[in-house]
Amino acid sequence: MKLLRPRAVMATLAIVASIAIGAPAQAGAAPTQVSAAASYERGPYPTEASITAVTGPFATATVNVPSGSGPGFNNGTIYYPTDTSQGTFGSVVVMPGFFASQSQIAWYGPRLASQGFVVLTLDSNAPWDPPGDRGSQLLAALDYLTTQSAVKNRIDPTRSALIGWSMGGGGTLESAANRPALKAAIPLAPWNVKNVGAQIKVPTMIFGADGDTVAPVSSMSLPYYNAIVAPNKAFINLKGADHFTFAKPTTTIAKYSIAWLKRFVDSDTRYNQFLCPAPNDPTTVDFKITCPV
Repeated sequence: MKLLRPRAVMATLAIVASIAIGAPAQAGAAPTQVSAAASYERGPYPTEASITAVTGPFATATVNVPSGSGPGFNNGTIYYPTDTSQGTFGSVVVMPGFFASQSQIAWYGPRLASQGFVVLTLDSNAPWDPPGDRGSQLLAALDYLTTQSAVKNRIDPTRSALIGWSMGGGGTLESAANRPALKAAIPLAPWNVKNVGAQIKVPTMIFGADGDTVAPVSSMSLPYYNAIVAPNKAFINLKGADHFTFAKPTTTIAKYSIAWLKRFVDSDTRYNQFLCPAPNDPTTVDFKITCPV
């Protein structure tokens, strides 16, 4: 048997090692198949500066959605990226709370759209609508957004998420329980007399506030989080915040909401760095997460 010379042995070992650890292929090698998840990446590689910026990398535009545009929900506003070079985008629908208006959750629209999502912010049918009704409105608005709206061709209808504040957050939990095909849910200081966590298999990030006396963490957001059976879930308790913190632009809320949506709506693992391990963030008093897989 002919023995390999030392130089040949080293070359062979280098090739084997590169395959084992996934090193970049050498020039001229057959290209590696790109995973389906990678194809959903939108925008440049994220940094702390980019994810906390008031405006993300995408220019945006708006479309007004007057009452009567679709069944089952009231009026709203669509915020969307104007870029058409990167394919379709995931979608997000946002619902306000009890006696709150669209104006109080409008800031989520341009903030999320500029990061690469098509966002519809809503007014509820009636200001006193309970969480169950708001959950139905969220799903009706989502169906309109992805199948009938003026920007439907910009949306991947298989990648959708819901966000809701207060009773809108309670509605978000109910919607997540009723539609497991959702890719993500983000209830903000959710209020509900029911805990539907045992029915939720959707990746869910719940925000609470340490000074919230309307939807207290101890009796609402934390028990909801504990009950959720989804393998991917997170709970963030904001420091020095109250129930109405969610009605105004807040960097911490935006940062982790964007990271969660990117990770689960876009399957973009580049955003794991902002979620796992659980950050030691001075703007929070508690950060629980079952780290994305």
